[in-house]
Parts: sequence; structure tokens; C-alpha cells
Amino acid sequence: MTLDLSAIRSQFPSLNRPAIFFDNPGGTQIAKQSLDRINKYLLECNANHEGIFATSIASDAILDEAHRAMADFYNATSPEEIVFGNNMTTLTLHISRSISREWKEGDEIVVTRLDHDANVTPWVLAAQDRGVKVNWVDFDVEDGTLKLDDLQKALERKPRLLAVGYASNSLGTINPVAKIVKMAHDAGTMVYIDAVQYAPHGPIDVQKLDCDFLISSSYKFFGPHCGILYGKRELLERLFAYKVRPATNKLPGRFETGTQNHEGIAGVLGAIEYFEWIGKEFGSEHLEGLSEDNYTGRRLELKKAMTAIRAYEYELSRALLSALQAVPGLTIFGLTDARRLDERVATYSFRLNDLHPRKVAEKLAKQGIYVWDGNYYAINVTERLGLEDSGGMVRVGAAHYNTLDEVERLKTAMMNVSRL
Repeated sequence: MTLDLSAIRSQFPSLNRPAIFFDNPGGTQIAKQSLDRINKYLLECNANHEGIFATSIASDAILDEAHRAMADFYNATSPEEIVFGNNMTTLTLHISRSISREWKEGDEIVVTRLDHDANVTPWVLAAQDRGVKVNWVDFDVEDGTLKLDDLQKALERKPRLLAVGYASNSLGTINPVAKIVKMAHDAGTMVYIDAVQYAPHGPIDVQKLDCDFLISSSYKFFGPHCGILYGKRELLERLFAYKVRPATNKLPGRFETGTQNHEGIAGVLGAIEYFEWIGKEFGSEHLEGLSEDNYTGRRLELKKAMTAIRAYEYELSRALLSALQAVPGLTIFGLTDARRLDERVATYSFRLNDLHPRKVAEKLAKQGIYVWDGNYYAINVTERLGLEDSGGMVRVGAAHYNTLDEVERLKTAMMNVSRL
């Protein structure tokens, strides 16, 4: 055990209820630090941008600190490479217009069938607008991993963009994104990474990845509903920004259209402060190997935190896999080899006998266990598995505030459901 779960859970007021939250891939519970930042912002500095008066000045200071905090979380080179927006989907739809403006008829792009639709349809729509061909990369239906040979063939056509996920929100697969980015760049292809599902589970380093863009949403990592985009500075400076005339031409504001969700951005800062607390409290045993990365200050604490979380979630993932495999009539889709847990997050999707996924989720909900059913907007996954027309799958996903006892209670509940 690498984390003190009693101390961790005390940071989440919403966990004080008779419920088990395994709906985390759809949105985590919010940390107290994030709630405090939201309340403090609304009570003490609720104002619009760039005023000369006290509350506006204080508001801008919070927003600036939030940009710095997310730059530390992503290990970006500058806060000016951090763009806030309503959510991942809206930001991606917005930035796709800027990126696709440079495409020409006859160009090609690549998307994958493993991705959430928010990293597929915005690019497909942009391609339709620009007369660009869309090439699809499939995944292995047996283990849920991306077919890298197919990706390599697609990259040989020198596409303008590759949109790929860091981790699958449906099957839990962690893609080898560092390798994928290098493959794409060797072909002269821009890479846009959806890290929404991975962000709560492990460290992100955009400099090491050398990705062009990376995006996540803070409601998936213990904050409020808010999207956060990283873009390489030279790209953000070059791309055309769709904005109103009075808006700034400076980064990152030129891509932060209109009045932002200021209290939400303050809440993102609080979520990062929560991770920083974990790093200081529980990250000391994970210092080995971090010094060579030259992390210092908050960046070091965040790396320690995410490394500690990843280590504990190995235990949760192993327990979840074992629990689900013990249930008669249950079929897990995706990686099920316990020796390959480093290739997935603790998110598992399954079917149980001939029961409709909604019925299974309903039965669990009545026992106080919250899970998702359906396609979770990863519609290409359920279509490829032949499950879309029959209700998709049931999905359980652990976060680091979940306990091994909760996994056992899920197992017992699933055993009861399997007997229906």
C-alpha cells in the first residue's frame, strides 16, 4: 500500500455517503482543495478579465497561477502553452478549425477506432469541410490494443494529423504514446493526444512525449468541469485563432475565446494543489529516478504524486481484474493478462451473461455501487466489438480513493447479479 487511504478519502467530502464510486472514468469526485478554490474565488475575487480594480486584479492573478499549475502538471515549457476551455470536446472542436485551416484538398489525416468520439468526430468534420481523406487505425479486438502495424502503414501516406488517445476510456488500454509520437513525427505528421482518461492515473510529460497538442478535462482528475489544452508554443503562435476583434493576440488568450469559467479554472488550480499535497505526503518513496528528469518545486511534487497514484492503482487494477474474472458468465473486453497491467488503467468493461448492461448497472446501483453502461461516447469501440446495438458494455473504473474493500464488495454484488 503506497497511500494512506483514510487521509486520501478525507479530502473528498462527497465520499461521506453510503455509496461506492466506480463511475470514475465518466467523472471523479471533487477534492476539497478544488472546492475551496471555487468558493474562495466566487466570494473574494469574482470579476471579469483585465480590470483596474481589486477583484479583477485578484481574479487575473488566480487565472495566471492556474496556467502555471497546469504547465507544471503537463511539464510544459511555459504557462503560455496552456489553453483553458469549457471541456475537451469544445476545445477540440475549436482548435480543429485552426489546425485544419492549413489543410488542402487531397491531404489525409488519421484517427483510431479506440478513441473517444471527441477525438474522432471533430477531425472527421474538419476533414469533410476541407476535402481531406480520413484514414482509420483499428485495434485488436482480443486485447484492446492499437494495431501499430496499421498505424505505420497509415503514416507512410504522410498524413497532416494523427489524433490518438493516451488511454482508452472504454477498454482501459494505455497506448505507447511516446513511440506513436515518434512514428508520426518521422512521417512529418502532427499529433493531437486525448489524455482525458489517462490524466488521473499517471504522470504526463509533454516535453518527453514531444507531442504537438495534448488535452484533458479536470472533472476526470478531481476538479470541476473544465478542459485544458497544451499546445507547442510555435504552433499556437502560427495557427490562426478564431476570436472576436477586441480579444488579445497574445498567448494563451488568443485561443481562450470569450469570458472563461473563472471559478472553474480556480478549481483546476485546487485540483493541482491536491496532487501537490499527495506528492509531499506520500511521494518520498518514489523519488528514485526522478532526479534525472530535472524536476524541481511543484513539478517534482506532482511527479511524485502521480507516480505514487500509479503504484497504488496497480493494486486496485489487479484486484478488480481478479474480482471480475471470478464472476461466472462475465466476459471482460480488453487486456486481461495480469502481467500486462502496466499497459492499462484500472478501467474494465464487460458483459454478464445475456443481461442488458443497463440492467446490470441498475442492479448494482440499488446496492449502492455506481457504474456506467453503454458506449461512453467511444462508439467506435462498441461498434467494432459488435455490441453497440445490444446496449454496449458495463464499465467499472477505479480511482486512487477507491479501496480494496470496495473491490470485494463489488465482487460480492456481481456474484449476486450473476445468479439472476
